[in-house]
Amino acid sequence: MTVRLHDSRAAAVVDLVPLVDGQVSMYVCGPTVQSSPHIGHLRSALVYDIWRRWLTYRGYRVTLVRNVTDIDDKVLDLAAGTDEEWFARAYRVEREFTAAYDALGILAPTYEPRATASVPQMHDIIERLIERGHAYAAADGSGDVYFDTGSWEAYGALTRQRREDMVEAADADPRGKRDPRDFALWKGAKPGEPGTATWDSPWGPGRPGWHIECSAMSRRYLGPAFDIHGGGLDLRFPHHENELAQSTAAGDPFASYWLHNGLVTVEGQKMSKSLGNSIFAADFLAAARPAVVRYFLGAAHYRSSIDHHEGSLVEAEAAYDRIAGFLERAGARLAGVPMRDAPGVPEAFGTAMDDDLAVPQALAVLHETVRAGNAALDADDADALGTAYHQVAAMVEVLGIDPRAAHWSGTGHDVAAAPLAALVERLLQERTDARAARDFAAADRYRDDLAAAGITIEDTPSGTRWSIA
Repeated sequence: MTVRLHDSRAAAVVDLVPLVDGQVSMYVCGPTVQSSPHIGHLRSALVYDIWRRWLTYRGYRVTLVRNVTDIDDKVLDLAAGTDEEWFARAYRVEREFTAAYDALGILAPTYEPRATASVPQMHDIIERLIERGHAYAAADGSGDVYFDTGSWEAYGALTRQRREDMVEAADADPRGKRDPRDFALWKGAKPGEPGTATWDSPWGPGRPGWHIECSAMSRRYLGPAFDIHGGGLDLRFPHHENELAQSTAAGDPFASYWLHNGLVTVEGQKMSKSLGNSIFAADFLAAARPAVVRYFLGAAHYRSSIDHHEGSLVEAEAAYDRIAGFLERAGARLAGVPMRDAPGVPEAFGTAMDDDLAVPQALAVLHETVRAGNAALDADDADALGTAYHQVAAMVEVLGIDPRAAHWSGTGHDVAAAPLAALVERLLQERTDARAARDFAAADRYRDDLAAAGITIEDTPSGTRWSIA
């Protein structure tokens, strides 16, 4: 099957044709670790987690890079006047993001580079831009270096804007700019800034501009050309537009496709500090089970906005519990019933996911399969029930919402989760050994002992799975 995606640059849904057959390389703009994560951050990371899971299911080997912007004006400003160094604050907030991602079952990226580790690579790109006539060092001795937007005819290609219609770049002090729309590649050090936030460069001591960081990290970990660049819709301009301009002006092909996820609103309004309506990840995860939060944030089409309102988590919980309830009842009914070939996801589910990751349509297939499975359960039709059960199991695994997964048992807070998992895995291995030795009486005892302890096990073609009943 051909996976199709909406390429923001082309403004159309197109076929995914990877640069390397069978492999997909993705770069996703991660957080600027200035303050605690909110639900918009969670939604963005979750979108690309589902993309990654689906591409993997379709047989691609996926390399996912999600960066951490740990040096930025806002990071420095928020640390100023406190007892916490900027780099300590950045690391502390980074850990908050990681904890929130882990709670939602978001898979760790293949690489998660910090901007501060790639400063030499940023210098290389800036030097190439200067040599090609697309960047200039400020003539005022400040040490600033800017991208000359007027020198690059394709500037504005991603967002389809004319340069003369663009707003002024507000990412740096305009002290040495030739044009207000030029953006900073390198920011010369200023009096009062911490020396720990300064690096030597050919243009004098300073630190990188925001946009050059992602160009350097994507190139370092994925090469000058890669398949997919992703991020929130709010990053299209100026961040992604500037990334595209500076990388291609430096001679790199850069990203083949651009994905942008929609934002999260609260009661119809954009989250903002001025409105005081930001919902932080820790509070949201405390309001419902993490699996339910994941269901809610992942249920809409990734390009649409999500509006959180009173009762939205209740609705998500009811939908999730219908799935979990079916899997629990069906799993108990099918215990010990052999199934020769466990089916994968239904064709309609795959068709929806292949069509620009149409999760709402895929969820419709999932819930329809649950309804069919419940009907088979009522009719005591073991064959139809087995098909529905395994199809539902395949779908929830792809979406990362499998209620039986051990991840949801501990939710990252239960200190007994790891020791319990170790004990269960040991008993399952002993059961497997007993079955291999054709000692089925012993194998049955292991199953019964686990069931008595509240552990449900399921034998699948890929191995035995367990969950807390």
